[in-house]
Amino acid sequence: MSNASNDTGNAPLVPDWVSPPGDTILDLLEERDWTQQQLADRLGFSLKHVNQLIKGKVSLTEDAAIRLRNVLGASIGFWLTREAQYRERAALLAAAEHNAAATPWLEQFPLKELMEVGVLAMRRPDGKSKPEMVGELLAFFGVASPAQWDGQYASMQSAFRRSHEDQDDVAAISAWLRLGERAAERMNTSRYNEASFRRALGQISTLTRQVPEQAGPRLRSLLNAAGVTLVVVAALPHSRVSAVARWLNAHRPMIQLSLGKTTEQFWFSFFHEAAHILLHSKQKTAVFLDDPGRDGAHSVEEKEANAWAHERLMQPAFGQTEDRFPTAEY
Repeated sequence: MSNASNDTGNAPLVPDWVSPPGDTILDLLEERDWTQQQLADRLGFSLKHVNQLIKGKVSLTEDAAIRLRNVLGASIGFWLTREAQYRERAALLAAAEHNAAATPWLEQFPLKELMEVGVLAMRRPDGKSKPEMVGELLAFFGVASPAQWDGQYASMQSAFRRSHEDQDDVAAISAWLRLGERAAERMNTSRYNEASFRRALGQISTLTRQVPEQAGPRLRSLLNAAGVTLVVVAALPHSRVSAVARWLNAHRPMIQLSLGKTTEQFWFSFFHEAAHILLHSKQKTAVFLDDPGRDGAHSVEEKEANAWAHERLMQPAFGQTEDRFPTAEY
């Protein structure tokens, strides 16, 4: 027997065969030299029901397990376990068939980059591995099928507030956003409080001379207490996005950043996204997609966030000089 493996652990092993409890029943009938009719008479079932039970067309219920124990032996648990294993394996085989039919869905994603960040197992995409990759990607996004991905993520583009016109690779953008969502799911954050967030930003101003790695623990602690989730996720090149402000729900704003090329760029990105949360909190369904250091179409919201971030970073209270952030714009 060969099994399809999944190095990421996101999807179960899929056997290439399936054996219903009826196979065991047939073996025991052969040992006793009984016909199915004789078994039916002893069980108190019709011949048709026994035949369907053997073929796996009807489920082996608790009542049937008790009767089989009395007639053929073995425990009730044995028969119910055989049934559960059969149904599970049949479902996995059916899912594998669906995934095989859905392999064209993979073509829109940056598969190499998703392998590099551990979303997908490292392998060559071919006819054998692609169905497995579909299963891994569905598990990563937390959806049951490509149709559900369309409903949850492809449709999200209506909420995108792009800082650049070429941020149009929805599959790559959604993958980067999902990496942030999964990181946020592992974090405990207080309920958002705007006043606490503003106070936290004042304290965070004292951290801006530090590199992100050094400031990180204190930065997250201050934000978590104010109800703002901060996640740092390596950028996916095809997404052309390295900073995002969004609301995961009505009470949980999130800032998602890559580390950027410089410390200055990181801190400008952080305060730019903080501005989106403070200034544009009425747009809770919006996803502000940003990428520093690139010229692009500037919306009103982007210009407001730029101005807010520049003003805060240039204030003496932030310990900055006028020329420290000359090029960090969106």
